[in-house]
Amino acid sequence: MIRVGLIGFGMAGRVFHAPLISSVEGLELAAVVERTTNKAAERYPEITTYRSVEELLADASIKLVVVATPNSTHFPIAMQALEAAKNVVVDKPVALSADEVGQLAELAGGIGLRLFPFHNRRFDGDFLTIRKLMDERSLGRLVHFESSFDRWRPGLSSRAWKEEADEGGILHDIGTHLVDQALVLFGQPSAVGADIRRERDGDGANDAITIRLHYLTGFSVTLGANCLSSLARPRFHLRGTRGNFWKWGLDPQEDALGKITKITETKWGQEAADHWGTMSADVNGGLATQPVPSATGDYRLFYAGVRDVLLGNAAAPPVTPTDAWRVARVLEWAKQSSDEHRAIECDWSGEPG
Repeated sequence: MIRVGLIGFGMAGRVFHAPLISSVEGLELAAVVERTTNKAAERYPEITTYRSVEELLADASIKLVVVATPNSTHFPIAMQALEAAKNVVVDKPVALSADEVGQLAELAGGIGLRLFPFHNRRFDGDFLTIRKLMDERSLGRLVHFESSFDRWRPGLSSRAWKEEADEGGILHDIGTHLVDQALVLFGQPSAVGADIRRERDGDGANDAITIRLHYLTGFSVTLGANCLSSLARPRFHLRGTRGNFWKWGLDPQEDALGKITKITETKWGQEAADHWGTMSADVNGGLATQPVPSATGDYRLFYAGVRDVLLGNAAAPPVTPTDAWRVARVLEWAKQSSDEHRAIECDWSGEPG
């Protein structure tokens, strides 16, 4: 049994990490850091509540630490945990710069520890469906891929820290997921263009992004997210030489996790048929339009992969520090592109080993 310590019990800790850790055999949610409240203990009575990071890191029984705190604190807390000889999961973004991700990766590798970026949306059902369609070449040769994560949140976030510019805004929040999924599907682009802005009233962090990834083959990817879409765009739109695929709506796991402390549902991650995507593709010389059943998503697979690596039962982690470094570089180029109003050529040298 791997005893896990969770640092932070805001949305990330409460909705994602605590229920998932509690749902994976071989992991035990043993302790949570809450500075002033006891919300975690109310939901998980068996845990120990610590009031500081230092107290948790002093617990020799804790072998894996999960960092689920505001974005700007991820790097120093993860560094502190690694220096205390703990393996670490870090919620996205791992850090707010590629250089900081590289420092964490170098430290972890140098002392024989593991750093796991929490890029859980690799296990979204709709994303897994797209991977299957691409493997089957159902749409022929892809010419364009569009991924959008739109929300209607005209008011300020209830989590005030997210409105602070130095926390990275939607670029480092949803942008991390969008870029990570694109890199998994298509690899590293040759150039990045972007428009990053704040659209809502008042001062605060960026809340609308459009990122364009350009590839040497001429293929392109468009990624977008904003907080002022009362009518959202399709979550995914793929165009190919044989047809198109459209998918509306978000993976149901996040909403479901917010209501539970542990996954017990046997049909977890399965999407209702009325939320499936639609494919319109050439069949024997004519277009045929049909629903495409969504693959079953399961965020538990991330933590099962972490467990297997730590127990020596798997060599490859579910997400690597190099993956997080590449995402961070794309986000840096996107910010530079938006500031300078031009596409930025990608220089992929310097990535961690």
